[in-house]
Amino acid sequence: MPRLFCVLMLTLGIAPVLAAPRAAQADAFLTIAEAPGLGAFLADADGMTLYLFTPDTEPNASACDGGCAQAWPPLAPSDDLSLPAGVPGELTTFDREDGAQQVAYNGIPLYSYADDAAPGDVNGEGAGGRWFVVPPGAMHGPYAAAPGEGTPPPKASVRIGFTEALGPFLIDPEGMTLYLFTEDTTAGESACYDDCATAWPPVPATGSPVLPPGIPGTLAETERTDGTTQLMYNDIPLYLYAADTAPGDTNGQDVGEVWYIVPPGMQFGDEPHHGEEEEHEETEDAAGATPASG
Repeated sequence: MPRLFCVLMLTLGIAPVLAAPRAAQADAFLTIAEAPGLGAFLADADGMTLYLFTPDTEPNASACDGGCAQAWPPLAPSDDLSLPAGVPGELTTFDREDGAQQVAYNGIPLYSYADDAAPGDVNGEGAGGRWFVVPPGAMHGPYAAAPGEGTPPPKASVRIGFTEALGPFLIDPEGMTLYLFTEDTTAGESACYDDCATAWPPVPATGSPVLPPGIPGTLAETERTDGTTQLMYNDIPLYLYAADTAPGDTNGQDVGEVWYIVPPGMQFGDEPHHGEEEEHEETEDAAGATPASG
């Protein structure tokens, strides 16, 4: 890291954490937890859920102090700030106004919640429209404004799944993996119809699509030539895979070398994400499930 950059970060009270090998879940400072409807998110080494606070409008700076910090304790650093294997990004520490240090993930200050009593509790999710779990791959703001008092925040249209081999990727609210098709060569347009669309159902677009807080990019809908609408992420049309039968399945990854998961932050035209997952054996059924457009 350039010396001038290090001096500037230290002057601002931000301690850079140099890149280090990813640790196994059991050995890492942070871990990955999962919950139905929420997907994968960061937790501390004991499995307690970590949250972001949308009024933290500046990276590596907290707007939660006093009684707020008692209800939402800032995550304190340890000697080994390591991320679990497969989790992209970096951990940093910064100085709070009360003199303590707090850990941030990709610039997002991290907090636990006093009313979470056991590992896996997510009682803080959506609290006040300002507190949310932190998916792997999340980046600091900008965040949507909180709804009016008494109005629950809108539910996210997609969530983030995770495997150590593939890292984070988009899933639907039921936990089913979402895919891109490399034959979709025009932004926002699908080339998958007929038998292809039977094997790879386009994700329908309903209402006003919403991303989880911290996930960069945009969700929108595109109109298909059959008159239906399809959800797309950063102009990437999204699909399910009929051979995925349970949440967390990633059987469609690399099928026919044209179907791939969609990592958070991916842009249309980016190189497909192969990850480190073992190659799937291509059966005749799988090969027949990846025709070009019809």
